[in-house]
Amino acid sequence: MKRTYNDTMFIDTFEHEYTWLNGFMRNVSRFSSDRAILDPETKRSWTYKNLNEEANKLANALKKSGVSKNDIVMSAMRNSPEFVFSYIGPRKIGAILLAANFNLASGEMALLINHNKPKIILYTANIAEIIVDAMKICAWKPEKLIMADNIEGVPLPEGHIAYDDFIRNQSAENPVQKIRPHIYDEVLRLCTSGTTALPKSVPINDINEVLSAHDVIMHYPMSHSDVTLNMTPWFHRGGCHSGGVGPTFYAGASVIIMRRFMPHAALKYVSEYGITFMMGAPANLEMLARAQEKENYDISNLHGIVTMGAPLTKTDCIRFMKVLTPNIFNGYGTTETFWNSFLRPCDLPEGAGSVGRSCTDDDVRIIKIKEGKRYEPDELVPKDSTTQGEIIIRSPGKTTYSYFKDDKTEKAKFYKGWMYTGDAGTWNENGVVTVCGRKDDMIVVSGENIYPTQIEEAINEFSKVKDSIVTHVHDDIRGQAVVAYVEAQDKSLTIRELADFCSKSPMLSKYKRPRYFAIIDKLPRTVTGKKRHSEVLKRAEDDLKSGLLKKD
Repeated sequence: MKRTYNDTMFIDTFEHEYTWLNGFMRNVSRFSSDRAILDPETKRSWTYKNLNEEANKLANALKKSGVSKNDIVMSAMRNSPEFVFSYIGPRKIGAILLAANFNLASGEMALLINHNKPKIILYTANIAEIIVDAMKICAWKPEKLIMADNIEGVPLPEGHIAYDDFIRNQSAENPVQKIRPHIYDEVLRLCTSGTTALPKSVPINDINEVLSAHDVIMHYPMSHSDVTLNMTPWFHRGGCHSGGVGPTFYAGASVIIMRRFMPHAALKYVSEYGITFMMGAPANLEMLARAQEKENYDISNLHGIVTMGAPLTKTDCIRFMKVLTPNIFNGYGTTETFWNSFLRPCDLPEGAGSVGRSCTDDDVRIIKIKEGKRYEPDELVPKDSTTQGEIIIRSPGKTTYSYFKDDKTEKAKFYKGWMYTGDAGTWNENGVVTVCGRKDDMIVVSGENIYPTQIEEAINEFSKVKDSIVTHVHDDIRGQAVVAYVEAQDKSLTIRELADFCSKSPMLSKYKRPRYFAIIDKLPRTVTGKKRHSEVLKRAEDDLKSGLLKKD
């Protein structure tokens, strides 16, 4: 289409230069001597100049190992300096970082590796055993397995390489990239739970990275003077983008590393290191509030705490605003689309329980809902705070509307520029959305999405089990706790045997294992034989109170 002006230079510059990496490099120049990372556990810190040099060493080591454009570098790492280096280094040579959940069991990890075929796997030493076990059953064999962040002194597995040895003697200069980057290039691949043991792989392109960073900078707001601490793992979309490494380094701010969440340590870091923003799931805020009520740390530096994963109750919100900071933020969204509605401090505590209105560049709607039918994006339910429908999201700047090698799910989830979330909700005349539950029975434990069918499949592998049905009950700390109702094949089956079997299953991460069990005569089913998840969900809380549900 002919423009009214010569658009050639604009298109060329915008499409090739408006990248996250160029934003980071501007900060390397502008804030060269400013702190970019602080690792309290090892007492190390990196300026922006140092950080760029470390990322360059990794990039040059990867390049020397044959990694090039669109190759996959997998990072199965807890929050650590090496995670940060891996976030930046691969994109300097056009490679794609697959940020894997380090909490996966070995069988799940093997499925993820086989699906994505990474050329290099970087992992933190605390999961060495998981990686070794995964490789035993993996069809795909990466060219190198590199163990990083070995603060525990874990023995290096045979055939693996220590991170320091991998980057030793590598140049700290920016690598020469022969292929010109493009804003539509995939630079990051995230994982989100699916209905099977294989996590869905979500491509994130470069412009998604930039506009996700802009969203955070705009909504907090965030500037180069801020100091962030994420209480959840960075491999999440909310972890790397909700004040994590993505927006923080794009803004020129500073990151404090926390490998595992420790509420008292987190509160101490606020005053010691000048933390201005903390991010975490509601469960993190609950533990943080308990610690603060007990010790009353000086946390006056805080500008705010941002939470995602679940709406806050009004009671909890009032408590957090009193005990922690009056500036509580609550975002709602998905791995595929980042956050898409947002509650600011001015919306709380009155707006608690809802997920607020859509973000500045996004649209969130409630459309009609019916099993087996997909309604059009304009077939809306009334804005009456009562009529339930499916929540759909349009987020043109922060999603690729795709999954890696999963056309079936892609077609089911993405339609006409909208993502069909599977969440059920209502909205009011002002467009404020309230989430009512899951259309597809998904469970959320400490911010992690869990599908009952995967857990049922794992439990049903036990020879003493005929079948199972999984649901959840409320949990004060984790938000929800997994519950398994089991129909026995062998009448000698015990709760202890079930718990032991689940704890050893290579297909059940620790957070997916049932916390409560009940052995029942017959599972509830429809006339066509489908399991009635809604029925066990309705009875689970009563069964817990009556003692029918037993702890593992």
